[in-house]
Amino acid sequence: MPSARLKKFLDEQHVKYLSLQHSRAYTAQEIAAKMHIHGWELAKTTILKVDGKFMMAVMPAPIQVDMSAFREAAGAKAVALAAEEEFKQLFPECELGAMPPFGNLYGLPVYVDDRLVADPSIVFNAGTHTEAIRMDFADFRRLVNPKIAHFGVGVGAHS
Repeated sequence: MPSARLKKFLDEQHVKYLSLQHSRAYTAQEIAAKMHIHGWELAKTTILKVDGKFMMAVMPAPIQVDMSAFREAAGAKAVALAAEEEFKQLFPECELGAMPPFGNLYGLPVYVDDRLVADPSIVFNAGTHTEAIRMDFADFRRLVNPKIAHFGVGVGAHS
């Protein structure tokens, strides 16, 4: 079952979503493989420290955050990956590393890599390492109101 906070929010917003079960997986690419979907269809959530504050960076599974591109997109001075120990208390009902990309539920700004916008749906961790959610990207965008920017790099990254 998705995290209680996420499920309640989606249900209150009358959003259609599909809960997808999969065997335990920890990396975005591993989750995509176990769900038999392409890595570009799975959005992963990375927590960054941006000028001392936590932010979510959401991007397709195969890519990583380009720190300088993110710094420019956020208009920040300093950007670094946050250590799990630093942010785990922000997501008390989620398994560590399985937080959904709904920063609005946790008081965090959300940045989405522009390559996720092209897909009509978004698939993401639902708060556990055994479940994901698929929903319309338009609904996700409306509910989260993320900043869209180009900040991801990686092997085979779509431009």
